[in-house]
Amino acid sequence: MEQLFKPSANALFRGGIVGLILLVGGLASVVVAFQLSPNVTKVHVPLVQPVPFSHQDHAGSFGIACRYCHTSVETSSFAGLPPAETCMSCHSQIWADNPLLEPIRESFRSGQPVRWNRVYDMPDYAYFRHNLHVNKGIGCSTCHGRVDQMPLTWKEHALRMDWCLDCHRNPQRFVRPQSEIYNMAWEPPANQAEVGPALARKSGLRSEGLMDCYVCHR
Repeated sequence: MEQLFKPSANALFRGGIVGLILLVGGLASVVVAFQLSPNVTKVHVPLVQPVPFSHQDHAGSFGIACRYCHTSVETSSFAGLPPAETCMSCHSQIWADNPLLEPIRESFRSGQPVRWNRVYDMPDYAYFRHNLHVNKGIGCSTCHGRVDQMPLTWKEHALRMDWCLDCHRNPQRFVRPQSEIYNMAWEPPANQAEVGPALARKSGLRSEGLMDCYVCHR
């Protein structure tokens, strides 16, 4: 009886299996790369706002303190956004007639807040409080980057779960003195491995339990 498949069919079959594996692996790599790209994460992509607000000017050049605008960062889960009254405390005199600031002036007149587009939007299933992090020694720039160098605000980190867990595994690497919380240029010193645990103890930051699911998901 004549053979149904030629001897070369084995090689073709093996080659097809290898090719299929490579194709599936390649497609998976493309999907993962796309999910991690700025197209999805929006990392380093400036977000269009009703008013082109520049942290580089306000926090950088003019040296306006973070808490002047983000008043509840030490006491609430939400850092807070400044009302039009805060903006107009300066802009009633500076750039008072600039058309770019008309949404601010209209908000001041009407009492309706400006509808800013959120740069960071934590999902509802993630429990996060600004005040807990700030009061335990985690500075603004650790999560938000050098906002004092951003002409338009963008997302510095995607805030994915693995990124958060990297800090929760060993927060002593990132904890800083309370006097440096709002210092955008702060960098961990060479002896952070020594001073970090001491700062953590001083602020009451404990590593135990930070990897438990309920810490972030309640």
